[in-house]
Amino acid sequence: MTRELYDPYDEALWADPYPLYRRLRDEHPVYHQRDKDFYVLSRFADIYAVARDPARFSSAQGLTFEPDEIATLGLPPTFIMMDPPRHNVLRKLISKAFTSNRVHRLEPGIRAFVRQRLDRIATLGQCDLMAELASPLPTYVLAELLGVPESDRARFDPWSYAITTAAVDGAFKLSQAIGAVQSLFAYFGRKITEAREAPGDDLLSGLTLAEVDGQRLSDWDILGFCFVMIAGGNDTTAHQIGHAAAMFAERQDVRRALLEDPTLIPNALEEVLRLESSVQGLCRTTTCEVELHGQRIPKGSKVHMLFGAGNRDPREFGPTAEELDIHRPLRRHLAYSQGPHWCIGAHVARLEARVALEELLLRMPDYQVDTARAKRIPSAFTRGYEVLPFRA
Repeated sequence: MTRELYDPYDEALWADPYPLYRRLRDEHPVYHQRDKDFYVLSRFADIYAVARDPARFSSAQGLTFEPDEIATLGLPPTFIMMDPPRHNVLRKLISKAFTSNRVHRLEPGIRAFVRQRLDRIATLGQCDLMAELASPLPTYVLAELLGVPESDRARFDPWSYAITTAAVDGAFKLSQAIGAVQSLFAYFGRKITEAREAPGDDLLSGLTLAEVDGQRLSDWDILGFCFVMIAGGNDTTAHQIGHAAAMFAERQDVRRALLEDPTLIPNALEEVLRLESSVQGLCRTTTCEVELHGQRIPKGSKVHMLFGAGNRDPREFGPTAEELDIHRPLRRHLAYSQGPHWCIGAHVARLEARVALEELLLRMPDYQVDTARAKRIPSAFTRGYEVLPFRA
């Protein structure tokens, strides 16, 4: 059997996927992965177009190249696995409660939390930055948004890890992933009931009260949103913070520029996210036969949008596409996807990452990281550090 050029479960690929991504872009812009029978897109323009074309590329059959993941994991009808018009209705209802104002009211608390974590890191001297700052921060923010008491927040990370690393070694780790999904649903099912009976000022209560044109969110709709936030927003934000800390440590000129002008940090973080996309790729399913670059893609095929490859495409970002440039004028990138499924939590992730790096650079301007001893998360879909050795 011929070895597949692109094997999403190859540990060597997880360590450094970018040489292969370059080859895919240049030689195989539409690559048919025959082992699992899906098609891989690696050029920015193709991925951008597919993400914005739900009529021909549907989200309703799941977001991975694994068959029937929705039924396998027992997922609710979450809006990220729906197409318009139903997707648009649910997104509008969720947006009614999940506003930028609600998120940005959290900034003082986020800054205080980051400073407390940095106090602890300063005392430790050496630590794992992921465990001490990058991972606890999104857990804190999601818990604050959803009204989860501090005593319950330790559950988030194991749920998120079990779900995002479910597809390893070519097969689902079903017991861990299904167990995590069931536990998440049971917990938030109780929280939704409590919010309906006695609404508070948290996002979960806001979702139970949201109404647009006489339509309301069901418990299943809200559970689907909770799944998206925990499974899709917890680890990914932590990965962005870890990548930013590592990149800024490796480039003294970049660190100096950010220290001299902190207003550069937001754009620098977008550039980090472009270069090291927390979500490396997601799938759509063709609703009709499609031809692209002379390759016929049959109806009903999974098409993997390789965001991590598209975000380094020189056809979109020029000859320095694979270099860190914190002054790069970024009109668009794929790290939050595009089109109707553009990440609904992007404003939360941006706030968390900005505050974390502002405070880290201010408090520990000479920090060091040891990427040689870092450990990558074992995932075919997300990219980030599981362990990142850090010295204050």
